[in-house]
Amino acid sequence: MIQITLTYHCRNCHSTNIVRNGTNQCGNAQYHCKDCGAYGVLEPHQPYTQEMRDTILRTYKERASLRGLERIFKVGRQTISAWIMAYVHRLPPLRATLAPAQADDVLELDEMWSFVGCKAEKRWLWTVMCRRTRQIIAFVIGDHTQETCKRLWTRIPEAYRRCHSYSDFWKAYQALPQETHQCVGKETGQTAHMERWYNTLRQRVGRVVRKTLSFSKSEAFHNMVLKWFIAEYNLEHVGATGPSLTI
Repeated sequence: MIQITLTYHCRNCHSTNIVRNGTNQCGNAQYHCKDCGAYGVLEPHQPYTQEMRDTILRTYKERASLRGLERIFKVGRQTISAWIMAYVHRLPPLRATLAPAQADDVLELDEMWSFVGCKAEKRWLWTVMCRRTRQIIAFVIGDHTQETCKRLWTRIPEAYRRCHSYSDFWKAYQALPQETHQCVGKETGQTAHMERWYNTLRQRVGRVVRKTLSFSKSEAFHNMVLKWFIAEYNLEHVGATGPSLTI
């Protein structure tokens, strides 16, 4: 009879004084080192291929939840979160995704409600769209006050601030320059493109769907995912090739 004996070593201190320590959420056996106190996976899988990472990130963009991806691909949601953070960190600044402004451009402004953790923790996404290019030229996440509206205005590139703009009658918009800005009703259609864009956002990002359990638990991740969507949306509408999904 041939018998094979396997000897496992701690990947931290290379000691053989290790014991089994159950399994992780993906069902992989774990160990605990009695010498250095380290915990780890007993038989780690080979590094994930770039193709698999690309597939997971594309799936996440189509409203799949982190826990859903964990169940489908057998990859820990902490790992997927790290991939998302690394990807978003390398996205270009919003201004770098914009087409050049033209003198006759028209801007549409609006805001959308969302929340983090619970509905009492409201987060308002304020956006400005260029009607000609359909790009989001500025956005800010905050409360529903005039101070946040002023922050939004400061983020609009200088070349676009001379353009005529429209919004609804929310009182915060009274802080904008009256010579170029006009408050109108929804029946005029002057903010229809901006309002339609919010429908697209809710269809593509599960965190901002009106009735969902996929809401954000972290404000940092909430802001990061919205930045990701807006940056790639702009790149698609400028005819440029966005950054590759390379982690």
